[in-house]
Amino acid sequence: MDISALKTRMRDSWMAGDFGVIARYAEKEMEAFVSRLKLQPGTLVLDVACGTGNTLIPAARAGADVIGVDIAANLVEQARSRATKEGLKAEVREGDAEQLEFPDSSFDVVISTFGAMFAPRPDLVSRELLRVSKSGGMIAMANWTPLGFVGKMFRTTGKHVPPPEGIPLPALWGDEEVVRQRLGGGAKKIECTKRLVDFDYPFPPLEVLALFRKYFGPTQVAFSKLDEKGQAALADDLGSLWNEYNQATDGTTRIRAEYLEVHATRD
Repeated sequence: MDISALKTRMRDSWMAGDFGVIARYAEKEMEAFVSRLKLQPGTLVLDVACGTGNTLIPAARAGADVIGVDIAANLVEQARSRATKEGLKAEVREGDAEQLEFPDSSFDVVISTFGAMFAPRPDLVSRELLRVSKSGGMIAMANWTPLGFVGKMFRTTGKHVPPPEGIPLPALWGDEEVVRQRLGGGAKKIECTKRLVDFDYPFPPLEVLALFRKYFGPTQVAFSKLDEKGQAALADDLGSLWNEYNQATDGTTRIRAEYLEVHATRD
């Protein structure tokens, strides 16, 4: 497998569309995620695969010294712009979750929310998250679960556009047993809690699907790989999933998406 070519395709996928439009629907829950970390002013925080800054921004608001890294340059720019607009002290740069350019034991808290879980080699991700954490420090992750809505959305897409062979499914990071296997070698304590993100959209499910096709890079790229018949089939399956999970009854869309919150304390 050409891992370099695979990573280029993954980077291009996340840079397609405009992930910031999609990410804002999770902002409220990510603020709650950060608040549970009880960050103190001056805490050294690394946000791995920080995206457009949903956890980086509230961490910086708390007074932490935050560095964010992400593989996609346009997401780095959005996160940096958000921090600048609020006058927050935060450094954001391009970086790879599998090869973090920081010395050992650099950070008090290492965060990754719906980010590092998508890197193709989880063994390297685990090693790096542990390596850059200080002894007694915290690794905090939010990972979509295999059986939750987002896990099913990716699995549905994968039936039409199969993922690369030999790459573990990203949602395995949302399985507590797998997390304990991956981080247990360097963590003295691991706490896992299942939580929910409420996705509220002021329009019906089919319009939400149209939003994802336009702005969510992985969905946009998946559709681009299919002919007209294939696109229609994928749209039908994703539309059915959105309708199945929709709890709203007033013409809008409310989806409750499960994720696994991980707090691992470094040895």
